[in-house]
Amino acid sequence: MIGFYDYTVVLTYASLACSVFGMTQAIDGRYRTAIVCLAISGLCDMFDGKIARTKKNRTSDEKLFGMQIDSLCDVVCFGIFPATICYLLGVRGIVGGIAIVYYCICSVIRLGFFNVLETNRQREEEGANKFYHGLPITTMAIVLPLVFLLNFCISQWTFRWILLATLLIVGTLFIVNFKLRKPSNKQLAVLVTIVAIAVIVILLFSRYRIIQKPVNEMPLLQKLQEKWLE
Repeated sequence: MIGFYDYTVVLTYASLACSVFGMTQAIDGRYRTAIVCLAISGLCDMFDGKIARTKKNRTSDEKLFGMQIDSLCDVVCFGIFPATICYLLGVRGIVGGIAIVYYCICSVIRLGFFNVLETNRQREEEGANKFYHGLPITTMAIVLPLVFLLNFCISQWTFRWILLATLLIVGTLFIVNFKLRKPSNKQLAVLVTIVAIAVIVILLFSRYRIIQKPVNEMPLLQKLQEKWLE
């Protein structure tokens, strides 16, 4: 079998599995469950690197494999998954579509650039990098649950525009070249606590509903015939 199978990638796969399940829940209209899945994915990603570094005898191939797997899973977990939630929550139309595509492209650029930097860095030094270049993509697992709380106090129309603005702003920060020091364990604990409180509030009190209108699309040939006869 191709690949490397050990405990160092377990949390990465758990994060991916949680996000894929969350997407199915969002499509079914269970947005609270989807937001919880996003938060759990972020929690898994927060600690997967720390667990991977506990294995001291990793080969260079194992390290590179872990880095590639992490980035590939992050594209789904914190790129496609949040964009899907925002789309289903009402970020639609031309402007909404542009915002979603822009966010996803920025996510891929950010992760691709990270892979280049990290590969070059690991050739020269061991251990974890102490800085992020640009906003880390996992930030969306913190931002989106907090933004979702706004649906308690604002109209759906306003909420959708805030979601759109969130995609544009966070996506831009993914590709802006600035250094951001990685949080300490205490700071991570604070972030986890804040997101956990937001998730609990969402689970207990959220009544957000979206009425999804089914689209009955006729065959293209029939459409062309009808237009020709008009």
